[in-house]
Amino acid sequence: MTHFIDLLARIFISSVFLVSGYNKIMNYESTVNFMEGFGIPGLLLWPTIVFEIVLPILVIIGYKTQIATILLAVFCIATALIFHFDFSNQMQIVALLKNFGLAGGFLLIALHGPKEFSMDRKKKYVRL
Repeated sequence: MTHFIDLLARIFISSVFLVSGYNKIMNYESTVNFMEGFGIPGLLLWPTIVFEIVLPILVIIGYKTQIATILLAVFCIATALIFHFDFSNQMQIVALLKNFGLAGGFLLIALHGPKEFSMDRKKKYVRL
């Protein structure tokens, strides 16, 4: 049962990024304008979309999980500091802390691994 919960946790934490990547595609122009308002070049949106779709899929299927989760944790911290570092706005503080929380979750997955339901799992060999 614990292995199923590990898989479910990977799905939950990754779903935030899958939905976000999809929303960026559907609202491309407004997302470019938003990014450029913070001094981030709009041409970085496509790499961001690929990042937000590919890495969470890797986390869910448990392939190269440690690399994917560390990259997503760094991404969470960077986006928190760039886009949500406005302490005068309550919603921005919540978004900042949400990103830090997601980064913490990704670091825990990186530390403990994806467990049983993954492509990275260690094969158990019985010695005869």
